[in-house]
Amino acid sequence: MNLKVTVRYDGADFAGWQTQPGRRTVQGELEAALARIAQRPVRIHGAGRTDAGAHALGQVFSCDWPARGDLSRLRRSLCRMTGPGLRVEAVEPAPPAFHARKSAKSKRYAYALALASEPDPFSARHAWTVTPRLDLDRLAALLTRMEGRHDFAGFQASGAATETSVRTLYSVELMRGGVVAPLDSPDLWRIVFHGDGFLYKMVRNLVGAAVDIARGHLPPETLDARLAAPAPYHGHTAPAHGLTLLEVRY
Repeated sequence: MNLKVTVRYDGADFAGWQTQPGRRTVQGELEAALARIAQRPVRIHGAGRTDAGAHALGQVFSCDWPARGDLSRLRRSLCRMTGPGLRVEAVEPAPPAFHARKSAKSKRYAYALALASEPDPFSARHAWTVTPRLDLDRLAALLTRMEGRHDFAGFQASGAATETSVRTLYSVELMRGGVVAPLDSPDLWRIVFHGDGFLYKMVRNLVGAAVDIARGHLPPETLDARLAAPAPYHGHTAPAHGLTLLEVRY
């Protein structure tokens, strides 16, 4: 049977989603656990490949499961075998044609910023501490200009090939509060991106450029210049630990 599985994880202790020889990855941990239960290799397909250090609250993967049975029991078994940095939220039967990546309609990511003079020990693993304090009004205006359908080649990192670099950002919003605890810190803000797809390191590159412009390190027209530029991205890339995949919509 085809399965749709939703997971969440703290990426700080993982070398990213994708399996890598000799390194601890989310995909590797899940495939190892599934193989032990099924007593045969199980290949999973993720909705997206989060970078080393990036987090997820709603990552999705699909797989061909060789048995029928109690899916709630399977979920509990996976949690015991992969926790505590990784938790399986839901295991559901899916139509035969469902594929976690190919069937996705849109994704939501959040990037957390801590506008503090020194890192907070309770948010440092999940937010980029940006000093000196940046102009939030200027940042919000920049984010609005990212919305819509654009060729984002100028914000794509090298190392990935795609058929097209045109993507649509339905909304890019600056909100008060973090993505992961402590949510109530007055220094925490998050940028939430909702789009039909994202290029390699696109969110981190957009955030890096916007922060540099908002704190006066680059002129405002830099954003438009990079939207018109070819790949790869040349500029500051925001660190991975501030990025969280919120959800995948189907």
